Amino acid sequence: MDILIDIILKAGRSAVELSLFVLLPVMVVMLSLMRLLEARGILDRLVARIAPLLRPFGLNGLGVFAALQINFVSFAAPMATLSMMDQRGTSDRHIAATLAMVFAMSQANAAFPMMTMGLHFGTTLVFSLLGGLTAAAATYYFFGRQLSAEEAVVDETLHHPSAESAKGVLDVINRAGAEAFRIAVGAIPMLVLSLVVVTALRVSGGIDLLTVLLSPVLRLLAIDPVLILPTLTKYLAGGTAMMGVMDDMRRSGQVSVDLLNASAGFLISPFDIPGVAVLISAGKRIAAVWKPAALGACVGIALRTVGHILLG
Repeated sequence: MDILIDIILKAGRSAVELSLFVLLPVMVVMLSLMRLLEARGILDRLVARIAPLLRPFGLNGLGVFAALQINFVSFAAPMATLSMMDQRGTSDRHIAATLAMVFAMSQANAAFPMMTMGLHFGTTLVFSLLGGLTAAAATYYFFGRQLSAEEAVVDETLHHPSAESAKGVLDVINRAGAEAFRIAVGAIPMLVLSLVVVTALRVSGGIDLLTVLLSPVLRLLAIDPVLILPTLTKYLAGGTAMMGVMDDMRRSGQVSVDLLNASAGFLISPFDIPGVAVLISAGKRIAAVWKPAALGACVGIALRTVGHILLG
């Protein structure tokens, strides 16, 4: 029992430190910047310019905004956009392409804090875009080609508060800060539980046994067995939990900067059990197209994985 209590206390301390001293400051700054750009109408103009270029990939204006949200806010931010697409009559085919893109892209709530660990954010962002567009196109033209392409009159206007006055700017920043705080605090329970499970597996020898069993196969594929732990954590508990484990492994010297960047292609995305569950809860039509979207996402993540391995 003493060992279990010690594991829980250490996991709790690590989770709180990561959430409040790493995740929270980064999310406050990025969310404030995004919300101010949104309130001043700059994002609207950006989306209007980019949308025609991305339509060949199966994306509309709202899909472009979802891409900005996943890359610069958090993995849950595109839920509001997906919900709007569901309600405003966007076709099932476009919804599937957008969902695949979101699944395949890097999530800001993991990517930005991991910059403090040595993650090359520029490379991550470039391959996130390439992987997302590949996932969207693969879904729109192949995996989701049987879905309906009929659309109602789609309102692609993004409704948001104004920031024309000093009070308006302050209100936007305060709302962004409150949103960032909710994200950071909301991550603590999953971080604590995942770190407790991971630490318990490590102490009990479960990770060592799994490493011994899988090492021959992984070495044949030129994959470092040390990635078993963060990969298992990521796909079972989500990207934020993976970030906590990776932070601990970086501090202990188990993972190098080069290995961190080489593995970013398949570790930093919302395509995991918690991420998929959260995103498809945005609406019934979103949930109905998750299978072709998931297949498309696999293509995009594969491209990102190869890119990060080759270029870091």
